[in-house]
Amino acid sequence: MPKYYEDKEVDKRACAGLREDLSNCLLESPCVVQEGKTPKQCLKEGHCRTLQVSFFECKRSMLDNRARFRGRKEY
Repeated sequence: MPKYYEDKEVDKRACAGLREDLSNCLLESPCVVQEGKTPKQCLKEGHCRTLQVSFFECKRSMLDNRARFRGRKEY
């Protein structure tokens, strides 16, 4: 579900693509749009769970000592 844009500035931070997709998913979810809740409340309710887990795994891979030799995982 990643969205890539050619005309957009590239964010060099780790897991930037997942971060953007997670924020877009939350902002477009019915929880935020229709019910008027905050994205943080919607995360606690379980919306966009797969992207949240993927983002967590990406961030956790940065702490892996093996990544020093293999390089960061690019999602």
